Amino acid sequence: MRISDISRQAGVSIATIKFYLREGLLPPGTPTGRNQAIYGEAHLRRLELIRAFTQIGQLELTTVRQLLIAIEDSQRSLSQLYELVDQACSTPEAARAAGTEHLRGARFDVDAFLNDLGWHIKGQTPARERLTAVVAALRRLGCECGVEFFDDYAAAAETQAVKELDLLPADGVGADRAAAVVRSILLDAAMTALRRLAQEHHVAMRFGMAAQHA
Repeated sequence: MRISDISRQAGVSIATIKFYLREGLLPPGTPTGRNQAIYGEAHLRRLELIRAFTQIGQLELTTVRQLLIAIEDSQRSLSQLYELVDQACSTPEAARAAGTEHLRGARFDVDAFLNDLGWHIKGQTPARERLTAVVAALRRLGCECGVEFFDDYAAAAETQAVKELDLLPADGVGADRAAAVVRSILLDAAMTALRRLAQEHHVAMRFGMAAQHA
């Protein structure tokens, strides 16, 4: 395929594809002449990955580059790959924004919460820090939402995490690493979207319909 062909099939402009080629996000095609090259299915899939990471996952290109490099690094284990995904989706400013006083108590409660769940979490991972920042901010803002509020969230999250990982080979050998990474990122977006949809439904049932009959 020529660059115009993959542009049309992927729905990505030629200018953007050339930018990805210059930045190393997309591997070069096979040269066929001066300033000409052909591209294959691997290029199409890479374009789809980049679009999923940036448009749905809302990741910056520097982070996307790190993920693409890690996916191709066979020396990096699946565990390390998932750790990188967690880091890629983290917001380091969140914990600082929560306020030190509330953060201290929230960290204690989140650690106890995770311990009660029996989950094996290494140190202060980005996800743990995000949950801590959420709890601290809720308390600082006076919201009625303690750490126990997340019991059902944790149960749903564990069920979905197991279903997701069951799609991989039991020992991880031969796993489609790109699929594992993009699935992890996109399912985060899906969970958020589903919660929003459920909330929209119940807001309408509780308040919208009540208002109509008032």
